[in-house]
Amino acid sequence: MASTAEAAQSRQQQGRPGGAPPPPRAGPPPSARPRFEPVDREKTCPLLLRVFTKIGGHHAKEEFAIRGKEPKDEVQIYTWMDATLRELTDLVKEVASAARRRDAKLSFAFVYPDKQGRFVVRPVGMTYSYPGNGRRQDDMKTLAELGFQIGDYLDVGIL
Repeated sequence: MASTAEAAQSRQQQGRPGGAPPPPRAGPPPSARPRFEPVDREKTCPLLLRVFTKIGGHHAKEEFAIRGKEPKDEVQIYTWMDATLRELTDLVKEVASAARRRDAKLSFAFVYPDKQGRFVVRPVGMTYSYPGNGRRQDDMKTLAELGFQIGDYLDVGIL
């Protein structure tokens, strides 16, 4: 059986003084976007998503300035943080006939108050009404990946 002095000498010869573990191996680079775990929709309560649609573009941020006087074209959807823009596109198509056009594009934006209390309209993605018109990377983005916070509004411009 080797003595502790011999074991320490062996570790030093291997380039690991004091028996430190080997340095970590370089793996693949981290992904550009963090991946979020899917939500168990059977066990997790959905959130209320207030969706405002407008043909031709997004609503102006001033239209959200007074609480209770938001734009009238509101749809309320119960969904989860792992809902994709494709799922939301299909839900908007059920209630907005303009979104069902073959060539329709839907532009998504989050609406939320900034630190001074003024509303911000931040575009987050675009989808086509029908996936055959060209699948976009935005189709599979989830609310969580895009930085949605409960209480934000979703503004959908139907182009």
